[in-house]
Amino acid sequence: VQLQASGGGLVQAGGSLRLSCAASGRTFSSYGMGWFRQAPGKEREFVAGITWSGGSTAYADSVKGRFTISRDNAKNTVYLQMNSLKPEDTAVYYCVASVRTTYDYWGQGTLVTVSS
Repeated sequence: VQLQASGGGLVQAGGSLRLSCAASGRTFSSYGMGWFRQAPGKEREFVAGITWSGGSTAYADSVKGRFTISRDNAKNTVYLQMNSLKPEDTAVYYCVASVRTTYDYWGQGTLVTVSS
């Protein structure tokens, strides 16, 4: 499984970005998917997750109400819509997949920078 994240960039506080993660493999629709992030000098942290069907989602408290994770199994793609961005959302965002175990496959990351 290969994961290719895109959509990062520079945005002002209060703005929005949508991250995308394209996955290879014919069984994408059977994977749980998620997003993690790592800010400079900080530990990597969970941001959001979604089940294989998209029927259930989970979010870190810090992003609830602002971020939305979704997926399109026909396009082998998972998305992270990020609204009301804050400077503390600045981080490298990683797309992850649960293939054999929870979040065992990771993409290369995409940088999101939120200016104040």
